[in-house]
Amino acid sequence: MTVVTGIILVIVGFAAGLLGGLIGTGGCSVMLPIIHFWVGFDAPIAVGTTLFAVIFTAISGAWGHLMKRNLDLRATLWLGGFGILGVLLGSWLFTLLVGQTKLLGLILGLIFLWPATRMVWEGIARRKMPQREGNTIPGSAWGMAIFGFIVGVATGIAGLGGGYALVPGMIYLFGAPVYVTMGTSLATMIPLAVVGGGIKLAQGYVNLAAGLLLALGTIGGAQVGARIIKRFKPSTLKLIFGLYFLYVSLKFILGYLGIRIW
Repeated sequence: MTVVTGIILVIVGFAAGLLGGLIGTGGCSVMLPIIHFWVGFDAPIAVGTTLFAVIFTAISGAWGHLMKRNLDLRATLWLGGFGILGVLLGSWLFTLLVGQTKLLGLILGLIFLWPATRMVWEGIARRKMPQREGNTIPGSAWGMAIFGFIVGVATGIAGLGGGYALVPGMIYLFGAPVYVTMGTSLATMIPLAVVGGGIKLAQGYVNLAAGLLLALGTIGGAQVGARIIKRFKPSTLKLIFGLYFLYVSLKFILGYLGIRIW
């Protein structure tokens, strides 16, 4: 790895952490396509390296929320516990897809459609997440378990930490207070990233040096994002990054069809 590539990875990680700090979206959605399409990592390595980097980001972010008691321990245990089972299944499915790079790309593209369409819609409509009071997340334990399992499967396959699904899912499906949701999402991502990233590291799908450089950048970016969040309109940021994610989704999907776009 060259010095220039190392600097680029830190910058990419910083941008990912900054986005996460500003609008509560996991940095995986930023890191994975950049290191795959523009840095040149093969899709399986990009997936594994991204998920490995999220381990450090989630721990850093969750610790801050834990100190402020901005997380629901009960929800974290149900989401994270069954999420681990989902990660195990997703990681097994990932090994079946490694030799089918185009199919893996198609799955990544379809998964990216969710955060893309959600963010574009909220950005255009200037829709704000429902603001609720309280420090607990309502809903049945089994409902959270099933949701966590599904997110875990996607994490194991695509290497995305899960924040892109956990945050809106807890708010819209379970009626969770926003600030508790952010902390609970990050805390839930820790076991998912540790298990998923650990499995991919053991399987040889993690570029360790690149993962550590990305992690270094995300930790710094998340801190900056948390401090300057009030200076930006969330709807504008969601629209900008939503369009970016939509572009990434189309790039993956069209690539599967043999159509390349810049």
